[in-house]
Amino acid sequence: MANVVLEFKVSAGDSEPQSRPVLITGQHNNLQQVSWSQIKGKLQPVVSKEIWQAALSALNPNPTDSCPLYLNYATVAAIPSRVSRHNSPSSAHFVSRLVRSCLPGGNNRCIVMVCERSDVFASSCAMARAFPIFSRRSASSLLLIICLSNAADGVRLSARIVDTPCNEMNTDHFLDEIRAVGNELGITPVIIRGEELKQKGFGGIYGVGKAAEHPPALAVLSHTPDGATQTIAWVGKGIVYDTGGLSIKGKTTMPGMKRDCGGAAAILGAFKATIKQGFKDNLHAVFCLAENSVGPTATRPDDIHTLYSGKSVEINNTDAEGRLVLADGVVYASKDLAADIILDMATLTGAQGISTGKYHAAVMTNSEQWEAAVVRAGRNSGDLAHPLVYCPELHFSEFISAVADMKNSVADRENAQSSCAGLFIASHLGFDWPGVWVHVDIASPVHAGERATGFGVALLMALFGQASDDSMLNQVSPLGATTNVSEDHMERDCKRRRLV
Repeated sequence: MANVVLEFKVSAGDSEPQSRPVLITGQHNNLQQVSWSQIKGKLQPVVSKEIWQAALSALNPNPTDSCPLYLNYATVAAIPSRVSRHNSPSSAHFVSRLVRSCLPGGNNRCIVMVCERSDVFASSCAMARAFPIFSRRSASSLLLIICLSNAADGVRLSARIVDTPCNEMNTDHFLDEIRAVGNELGITPVIIRGEELKQKGFGGIYGVGKAAEHPPALAVLSHTPDGATQTIAWVGKGIVYDTGGLSIKGKTTMPGMKRDCGGAAAILGAFKATIKQGFKDNLHAVFCLAENSVGPTATRPDDIHTLYSGKSVEINNTDAEGRLVLADGVVYASKDLAADIILDMATLTGAQGISTGKYHAAVMTNSEQWEAAVVRAGRNSGDLAHPLVYCPELHFSEFISAVADMKNSVADRENAQSSCAGLFIASHLGFDWPGVWVHVDIASPVHAGERATGFGVALLMALFGQASDDSMLNQVSPLGATTNVSEDHMERDCKRRRLV
């Protein structure tokens, strides 16, 4: 999988299955609309029109089904024609599964995806998820447009970083990944590192990462085009490994914690793909990098840290570290980057999987309109999302401290844990902050079994696609120019003006 190259084309072309094995997939009703003349170039001479029609008749997807057309060289597979309102119309998760299980072997293979135009982006990203890059085992070509190739590259970059263990992806290595993307885009990153973090007041990032061999860092990639009308910041949690700190994880819960950098990895992949497609507004990618390690200088429960917001935090759980680094990151985005819209993405809470499951990210925001937009972007991209409760007046009291402005972990772990974790981040901006704040918890969907999924890349590209120069991203974006609102309302809500 590591050296598979993905190529996208708008037409199937001609190739004989024995020289180029083929998987033909799509919703059953769409497959039935494909004429023999459109598909025969991929199947003849070993598959006849009669065999093709018989295979289509035999398919009975529940939720999926497949039928071999010729030995191990040609297969047709059907995904569900109908899905629930909380799923993507593209059936993206089923696309990934069928590609993994049904794609014939070989070095030069073809997947023919039969879908509606509105599902092209989500289907392409789903296919990319089936081909993770990272591998240390000792010891292909999909055929459509630059946008799809860039999106696929972003998904696979993110997945590779998340799959890579910490001995090969510590904070030094992650910074190298950021520099490499910056170099490709002609952007020099801003990096604040080690003791400089402490001197500048980043008590969250510094406190989490100070015990590790490789120092913590805040890194920023900035795209500032002429004519930009608003400033967007994506803030990613990049905990390259999470032992839990002195509140240490157990032997069954620590394995897999290399994935705790999934939010930062998704933002790096999405930023690279988004800027390559052209982006009209200011866009900053902020990476909060640290290894939550154990050592003589590790943060202790009862320690008090002052974060970049100026607020003091009593540490009652060193394993609730992601919110500390993100609090510094979002405040930096507001104070130093003057962001109008701040989105943070993180593998923040194990409770996310309980709240919204393995396939849907959990979204929380101070804007009801943006909540709906993220959910819609999830359905359009295949990176599904579902809302968490946003109710600071009921939940933020969980963080009350007798000696500091707040604690970093809740008093009652049975009271909306994932929501409370997000509220901790928002509290450092201030609940009356006038801009748009969006929090996306991707703890469960960041991986499927043992492999990373690259989750979040497609979601970000779709959510902010209206500001892209690419027509396909414009199409899948739920955001657009507001209409039918008063001038007074537009002035009050100018920072949310791109919502439908």
